Amino acid sequence: MPRSASKYICQQCGYESVKWMGRCPDCGEWNSLVETVTQPSGRAANKSGLARAGQATPTPLSQVETIGDARRSTGSQELDRVLGGGLVPGSLVLVGGEPGIGKSTLLASVAGHVALHEGEVLYVSAEESAQQVKLRAERLGIETDRLLLLAETDVDAVVTSIERVAPKLVVVDSIQTVASEQIVSAPGSVSQVRESTLRLMHVAKRLHIPICIIGHVTKEGTVAGPRTLEHMVDAVLYLEGERFHIYRLLRGAKNRFGPTDEVGVFEMSSDGMLDVADPSGIFLTERRGRDTGSAVVVSMEGTRPLLVEAQALATTTAFGAPRITTNGVDRNRLLMLLAVLTKRVGLALANQDVYVNVAGGFTLDEPAVDLGVAVAVASSFTERRVTPNTVLLGEIGLGGELRPVTRTLARVREAEKLGFERCILPIGGHDLDGERGALERPGIELRRVATVRESLEIALE
Repeated sequence: MPRSASKYICQQCGYESVKWMGRCPDCGEWNSLVETVTQPSGRAANKSGLARAGQATPTPLSQVETIGDARRSTGSQELDRVLGGGLVPGSLVLVGGEPGIGKSTLLASVAGHVALHEGEVLYVSAEESAQQVKLRAERLGIETDRLLLLAETDVDAVVTSIERVAPKLVVVDSIQTVASEQIVSAPGSVSQVRESTLRLMHVAKRLHIPICIIGHVTKEGTVAGPRTLEHMVDAVLYLEGERFHIYRLLRGAKNRFGPTDEVGVFEMSSDGMLDVADPSGIFLTERRGRDTGSAVVVSMEGTRPLLVEAQALATTTAFGAPRITTNGVDRNRLLMLLAVLTKRVGLALANQDVYVNVAGGFTLDEPAVDLGVAVAVASSFTERRVTPNTVLLGEIGLGGELRPVTRTLARVREAEKLGFERCILPIGGHDLDGERGALERPGIELRRVATVRESLEIALE
């Protein structure tokens, strides 16, 4: 009789070794290798109904049946935007986030919508009982007999139920609590997460059923077993936000069927996760606009322009070395902007503690927000306010020059729609050519500048 195979798997990165080591040679973590015993008999791959040896035959590309544009709406325009238009049949979607951020609430709403409009939906609850899920469904106003609840942690039983019911959608909450009896290790380990995800991927592709799985995050903020899951699933979505604030951001880290740079904005309420149709207006409602160190920038999140407030505070340091603290802005990028302001503009920032914050919890990582961040820092340092109803666009070079940004037309139109009267942007906005006459009207004034120094003279009162 074959003996069980034993190996050691790193719980952080999934590295496998035939012997135990105190430190993982791949990720460098200490005491992360855990012994895992696998049974050679009754392999999970065979039990999942995959093609066995000798049964799979190559198929010419011209004879492969296409599913067409059969995306299914989730009932949320923001989620559909991040997914690229909706759920693709046979896709495996991973939704990650911190505990209590709203992952179960979001997918419960999706399950209720699909069950009401498409057909039966199987909701696998591996953490909560069916009664607990029923309480959440009542709070969200979900009342349909086509939403089937399954409180089960065995992945074999889950796959069997999926094959028997053949639902329109499957939700697994969560992948860390689903386990296979073929793997002798604790639920939530890398080997268990990998095996369970593989089983679900196989049944999703074979039956063309979209499956959404919920994944917990580690202390570093990534989904547990990231190297394994990101390669296996079709889409990886992260739900971000502060637990004690009402707004949530859904970002796509991977998407085989759509863009990865879209963002969805939700409002957490007693009725569930509600779409925010006008996020720019929401994030600017609390802006007073009469304080120094505040500037409005336009960031492109996928195809959507969002107006957010960049805040800065510059104060003389009380220590030997000044502190540079950022929230929502890359620290190295800010150091470069401070060097440009010191060298090219002449601001004495060498002895200043500089704090930069992006209101609303956004992360600004594109160069188009350089000018707004630099103007906010200069405004706080000089105690001069930014002129009212002004929005700033532009990438800053090391010589202090301003470089054009992409999708300028969409950014300017969004600023005009929200009532801004003036836009400071670099000279040579190539994507405004041809439509410049439509924009240069009393609705908004375009001020084109060439350097940071010139933009400060115009932007600051």
